[in-house]
Amino acid sequence: MRSANLLNDFAFKYVFGEDCKEANDALKSLLTVFLERKVNKVVVKNSEIVKDYSKMKSPRLDLLVEFDDRTMVDLEMQLRQTKDNLPIRFSYYLARLHGSQELEGKYYGELMETIVLVFFNVNLIDNHRMCNTFTLRNEEGLSFVEESQDRMKLRTVEMAKLDLNKPLKDMNEQEKMIYYFLNCHKGMDDSKIKVMIESDGVIQMLEKRVETISDDGWKKIIEDFQKLHENEERMELQLEIEEANKQVEEANKRAEVANKRAEEANKRADESDKKMDQMNQLMKLGIKAMLTNGMSLELISKSLSKSEDEIMELLK
Repeated sequence: MRSANLLNDFAFKYVFGEDCKEANDALKSLLTVFLERKVNKVVVKNSEIVKDYSKMKSPRLDLLVEFDDRTMVDLEMQLRQTKDNLPIRFSYYLARLHGSQELEGKYYGELMETIVLVFFNVNLIDNHRMCNTFTLRNEEGLSFVEESQDRMKLRTVEMAKLDLNKPLKDMNEQEKMIYYFLNCHKGMDDSKIKVMIESDGVIQMLEKRVETISDDGWKKIIEDFQKLHENEERMELQLEIEEANKQVEEANKRAEVANKRAEEANKRADESDKKMDQMNQLMKLGIKAMLTNGMSLELISKSLSKSEDEIMELLK
């Protein structure tokens, strides 16, 4: 059993994105199968492997592909769920890809189609379909633009939904290719892989590309892959720490505001008590004056709307 594995970001990009005819033919076959459209010519716009891990928001070994009709496709292999929301991430990739087109001096109708095609090894969509296409639609499924003019598409392939026990004869082209992605490291030791290699032209093409990865080359790919994902984990941890610190700062600010409000409330209460004391002192002086002038306690009580007990309490 060999070690080469197409679920590895680097191997995936190497097999489909290297600047050679064989890789280009494999890429055209992949896009034809999963975009379900005839692909005559494609050009990989970023065939280089990313080297600078330290400055990346998250590791990305995407393939940016341009068709002969100038359709742009961002091809991604996403192996695992991350703490950074995947649907939001790839929606952002689609928006960024679509917005990267030069439109100065042109009509909006001249915008070219952009597609983000993502292979997931996790389940995200709550249905049984392995492949789903998302476009701009309302709550009832009504498309915002005519289907023929829809320029933005997000195409997801959830490989984890494949029934690995399904007989090979019952698999469609998409299922066969996904099965190969998931099990190509087994080579001829896997009976289904063996049959596909012997009888399926597309799989034969992919197998030739995978065979070009030597054990030494694969070891280097694995090392680079591990560095890349270690960096992703560090970045995610740093984001978590920054978010936690931000929440602590916001909590401290809220506490400061609450303390300030409490201080202001206490100050107002003190001022109110002080004013009440001043009023009571004035009333006390007034009551004494009235008593000196011969007014009865009963009459004073009626004039001040206070009981005689309250008046006597004030005079203490």
